[in-house]
Amino acid sequence: MTMSLDSAAEVFRAAMRETVKRYSLWYLIQGALLVAAGVLAIIYPILSSVAVIIMLGWLLIISGVAQGISLVGARHVPHFWLQLISVFLAFLIGFLFLRDPAQGLLTVTLLLIVFFMIEGISKIVFALTIRPFPYWGWVLASGLVGVLLSLVLWASLPVTALWLVGLLLGIQLISVGGALARLAWQVRRSPTA
Repeated sequence: MTMSLDSAAEVFRAAMRETVKRYSLWYLIQGALLVAAGVLAIIYPILSSVAVIIMLGWLLIISGVAQGISLVGARHVPHFWLQLISVFLAFLIGFLFLRDPAQGLLTVTLLLIVFFMIEGISKIVFALTIRPFPYWGWVLASGLVGVLLSLVLWASLPVTALWLVGLLLGIQLISVGGALARLAWQVRRSPTA
């Protein structure tokens, strides 16, 4: 018995809708907790920024140890030395983040500034490339916002490093939590999923 791709997709969507409806209360609770955590991260951005860097440091150390264990007895694996360098770097950077979270915050903030700048420039170039296309100005505006944001963050850099990661984490948590809670609320209110 062969099923078409559209039929398989519809069966999958129906199963997902049924699962979301069955566990909607848990999705609602999870969404509310994520929103609350996001609000706390925005209210206390320095504390949440440091917590993210400490967690990242531990994750890097744990991943370095796990990679190192997997390399035991694998000396003849291709690119063994590159993998060993990767293990060393993960462990070293994790240790440095734990030893001095402020420097870790500065490093992550600099990476975000570079990301916003490159993303903004790429959006501007893309917008100018598709210029006659309808609404190309919105793409241009988003690119200009990215470049402007990176310049503002760069201009206030020592202070920016303290709160930026926590603020972005808070916004992300509120976004994800709000979406989950809204989905769960709508599913609970609808008579059919």
